[in-house]
Amino acid sequence: MITSMTGFARRERSGPWGTLVCELRSVNHRFLEAGFRLPDELRSAEPELRQILMRELRRGKVDCTVSYRPAPERALEIDREALERLLARVREVSAAVPGTPSVNVLDVLRWPGVLRDTQTGGEELLEAVRDLFTETVQELVAARAREGVRLRELIEQRCAALESFVAQVRARLPEVQTRARARLDEKLADLAASVDKDRLEQEIAIIMQRLDVDEELDRLSGHIAEIRRIVGANEPAGRRLDFLMQELNREANTLSSKSQDLETTRAAVDMKVLIEQMREQVQNVE
Repeated sequence: MITSMTGFARRERSGPWGTLVCELRSVNHRFLEAGFRLPDELRSAEPELRQILMRELRRGKVDCTVSYRPAPERALEIDREALERLLARVREVSAAVPGTPSVNVLDVLRWPGVLRDTQTGGEELLEAVRDLFTETVQELVAARAREGVRLRELIEQRCAALESFVAQVRARLPEVQTRARARLDEKLADLAASVDKDRLEQEIAIIMQRLDVDEELDRLSGHIAEIRRIVGANEPAGRRLDFLMQELNREANTLSSKSQDLETTRAAVDMKVLIEQMREQVQNVE
């Protein structure tokens, strides 16, 4: 079954350490690219969270956001060393720039590292974020799978429409070939000249071969069958489907260039429209 690269998942968990919220958003990408936004208390967990993501996903650009709200009863203490370093820099600036306004105490407390949370949860908090992230990734995988089902239905619809056009062109082949032969005979009759019949038949056979689109139709049918096999198989499909879109487009272009029939030309154009629609959908397949 094919899987989409587009999806969203959100999970929340609370405990004695506070509240965690995890959000994952993914869009299509050639490879797996993950970006993390984590609070300072959870920076150390990023490598492990990245590994969890890589075990479940193969492709897609994934934005991973984890927010943390500590419990209201947490205790805060001043990091004396950080405070002294900050004040030393303030004194240096004041000495270098006379008349510098005095430093606001609240601004000092807001400076990163000056206030230290003594009840961040420690290992319990890290364990909670690992579990929460794993659950959110699983939810994202499920969301991408549901979107994959919808993509498969759309691709199947395009495949059915392509098959219809292939059958339409194939059904017209005898008539198209007969009309092409008749036009050649008319032109020869207008020349009113004697010709070598054997040589004439050889030349006509070459011309008819150039106009023959049986091989293109067979390859189109083969590619459609392969697309259906891939979207129904339990394997990564995105790159294979992308390659098949190129092959479908190549055959449709050849069919259009060989066509000496208005209906066949129109069918080839309609095929290319369907192939382009399918190509856009395939870009989102993992």
